[in-house]
Amino acid sequence: MPYEPPTHTVERSLRATTGAKTVAGVDEVGRGAWAGPVTVCAAVTGLRRPPAGLTDSKLISPKRRAELAPLLERWVTTFALGDASPQEIDDLGMTAALRLAAVRALEALPVRPDAVILDGKHDYLGEPWQVRTVIKGDQSCIAVAAASVIAKVRRDTMMAELGAASEYAAFAFDANAGYPSPVHRAALEEWGPTPLHRLSWSYLDALPRWQHLKKVRFSAEAAALESGGQLGFDF
Repeated sequence: MPYEPPTHTVERSLRATTGAKTVAGVDEVGRGAWAGPVTVCAAVTGLRRPPAGLTDSKLISPKRRAELAPLLERWVTTFALGDASPQEIDDLGMTAALRLAAVRALEALPVRPDAVILDGKHDYLGEPWQVRTVIKGDQSCIAVAAASVIAKVRRDTMMAELGAASEYAAFAFDANAGYPSPVHRAALEEWGPTPLHRLSWSYLDALPRWQHLKKVRFSAEAAALESGGQLGFDF
């Protein structure tokens, strides 16, 4: 199914209405995973035409993503990544962990953005950042789409490298990147969670042998915000 290519429309609007000169597109990957960090990419692209085929990373085959990511890393004006670890996700909740990772990415840019285009409908950044949220921004906004692809390939590569260690081999992180999968679930049932796993998440409720390891969520609000991402296959 063909998709409309992303544009600079939102970025042009922000420049016109706020006077912003540097606009960063921000997207995350790993929100719904059972293991590994949540990774955020902030990308500044200017108003140039992107490499062909750019869209939301989830709509691009793994092979094409792997080809496109290095092209994007050279094409963007600048980009930076930030992670929040599984332990930080457990301690802070996903919303605060997303903000932590995003701030780490934004503050790692050589120039502080005047405005941020954030994928989705929830502004998890807040002040002092000037944020424009865009639903499906990773499909419609060039800077967000670029951030989406870079973040996805970088995190997938990191999870594959971690999964190469003998103690994690049974979890097949090279294939599932820490997301739910039959192999991942079977390994959890047999071996239990590793230091790479999020211990506050509800998958442990279905593993009686390992339930004693579960961490209590820090608030009911955090549990509600996170519950939507834990059941799907997104890898």
